[in-house]
Amino acid sequence: MSGRLAFLRASEQEIAIKICWKNYHSPDSVEAAIELLNHYDGRAQVIGGGTDLLLEIQQGLRPPVEAMIDPARIAGLDRIILDDGHIVIGCTVTHSRIIEDERIIQHGTCLAESCGVIGGPQVRNVGTLAGNVAHALPAGDGTIGLLALDGEVEVADVSGSRWMPLQDAFLGPGKSAIDHHRALLTRLRFKPTGVLEGSAFFRVMRPQGVALPMIAMAARLQLDEQHHISSARISIGPAGPVPHLAEAAMEVLVHGPASREQFREASEAAVSGVSLRSSKYRATREYREEMIRSQLPDVLARASERAVNGSLAGLTEPQGAWQ
Repeated sequence: MSGRLAFLRASEQEIAIKICWKNYHSPDSVEAAIELLNHYDGRAQVIGGGTDLLLEIQQGLRPPVEAMIDPARIAGLDRIILDDGHIVIGCTVTHSRIIEDERIIQHGTCLAESCGVIGGPQVRNVGTLAGNVAHALPAGDGTIGLLALDGEVEVADVSGSRWMPLQDAFLGPGKSAIDHHRALLTRLRFKPTGVLEGSAFFRVMRPQGVALPMIAMAARLQLDEQHHISSARISIGPAGPVPHLAEAAMEVLVHGPASREQFREASEAAVSGVSLRSSKYRATREYREEMIRSQLPDVLARASERAVNGSLAGLTEPQGAWQ
């Protein structure tokens, strides 16, 4: 059994094995993993850290599978590298590794911040960004950070491997465009922020009862020499069935000054362009709209400040709030 489940007590591991799967495979290559998935013909499941998948199976939200395919032993998929102008993150890289990587801290700050608020230390030590993306929830913190960075995911199956835009990987709540019974999400990547570029993330969350994020938002801004905004990306979630790219707000920002007034106008456009609903777990629609209005200008201001003054040398406190 994979060491990635070591956070479970021995008795819990035994229960997990009985309930969640019949066979457990740790292939040593992508090709071997794809071959196993084809062998089981839809009856196997790729597993990452297992922090969501195992609980959902045990709680009856997903059916048990005949086999789990764990890519943890595949060489190279546990690395963060620079390749072809991108920061590339292997599918077995944990959240803890991401928030400690200086390249991501400095050139993908909003991703480091978003991964830094996921669960507690135990979850971050075993959970993966690839698993966050694969789970396809509209409120996935790491997903929101990577979406603001214009991230991509690499998918491997019998036809080979290909990169696809992150936003194309989602079909609905918990529904991924990646068939995890027949394909493997192998790597994720984004172009690092450069000169006059910065990013930031913020999450509003309440600790009472089920600790779910009310709203999370991330932004990446590029400025010109006059400190006008030349490009912008803003992601918000949960704000609809899939992680939301706030295109109306992005249009407001581009070619405008990096000013508080411009940021407030963009935030109003973001509110107009999202599909929020009231939830007994996440708060009312009106409250969440107000959080976007009040907090998104601050996220944009931090991204702008980082673009002007340089990336962070390190992260001190996670950028999130408890309400």
